[in-house]
Amino acid sequence: QEQLVESGGGLVQPGGSLRLSCAASTFTFDYYAIGWFRQAPGKEREGVSCISDSGGSTYYADSVKGRFTISRDNDNITAYLQMHSLKPEDTAKYYCGTLKKGLCTLFMRSGGYLERWGQGTLVTVSS
Repeated sequence: QEQLVESGGGLVQPGGSLRLSCAASTFTFDYYAIGWFRQAPGKEREGVSCISDSGGSTYYADSVKGRFTISRDNDNITAYLQMHSLKPEDTAKYYCGTLKKGLCTLFMRSGGYLERWGQGTLVTVSS
């Protein structure tokens, strides 16, 4: 069964940067779109970004557009979320998950439609 492991979270000051990684465990990684979502205490899940199976299409929440960049390396079965200009409101646990092809748009609207996801990595933006 495909397993996803997120890493790269931590404590960063406002305006700082982090790069999150999402490592998959099987070679079928490139069959799926990859979505990143976050969840802060007391808040609903929010779809942050999504990338198509080929990497040719990317999607971003308005709250992170221009600051976050999603990418994937299918040869190394890893996806990334580069985060710049971090704000305190970006504080949350970040998760990556797999989606069937073509579901990025639905994922971005609802944060749902994921088939599997990892344990998450905590991002704290604070001075």
